[in-house]
Amino acid sequence: MTKVLLIEDDGGTAEEIVAELSELGFEIEWAANGIDGLDKARTTHPDVLVVDRMLPGMDGLAVIEALRKDQVGTPVVVLSALGAVDERVRGLRSGGDDYLTKPFAVVELIARIEALLRRPTDSRETTLRVGPLELDLIERTARRDERDIELLPREFRLLEYMMRRSGQLLTRAMLLEEVWNYKFVPATTNLVDVHMGRLRHKIDGPGEPQMIHNVRGSGFILRAHQ
Repeated sequence: MTKVLLIEDDGGTAEEIVAELSELGFEIEWAANGIDGLDKARTTHPDVLVVDRMLPGMDGLAVIEALRKDQVGTPVVVLSALGAVDERVRGLRSGGDDYLTKPFAVVELIARIEALLRRPTDSRETTLRVGPLELDLIERTARRDERDIELLPREFRLLEYMMRRSGQLLTRAMLLEEVWNYKFVPATTNLVDVHMGRLRHKIDGPGEPQMIHNVRGSGFILRAHQ
């Protein structure tokens, strides 16, 4: 039975979610504030967390950040009445895996929980490694051997996508869709090439074997040097 921990201070919302999930066979536990929620998350080991953004006692994002610092990789759906893009980005960067804006239909929440449970295990890794390159998904830091690499948010996302698919040819269309969320590819754009050029300059330092390769007319490949 899938265990869900709901951290939500609104009693009406919590009761509706608990009733719907219980009816579908989920084992669900509820905490009404951030402090109790963090304690339950650490002790009950749920399969999925559903965390409200604004909580008494301890903010929802602070709860998620604390768990990620503990190396807890449990997938998290963030609930919030704050629907601005910046708020969604904050929720995801704090360690959330999905973000659902209130009001919402419980059936959509259930669908998102089921989608998170279908994710392959490696998508919950906290550190990615390709050869001498290491990416910490919690601290949002990058290193090559003993050299720290400072990355802008978009560069971090681009490198993460490439490291998860090391050795694979990644076309510009793939990168535009997955990293920039473009639903269509503009007829002419050098967006990928500009960002890739900056990233290559940071990843492949002077005298270091090349890791990011440009396949002319096709795309790019990240691979560990031999």
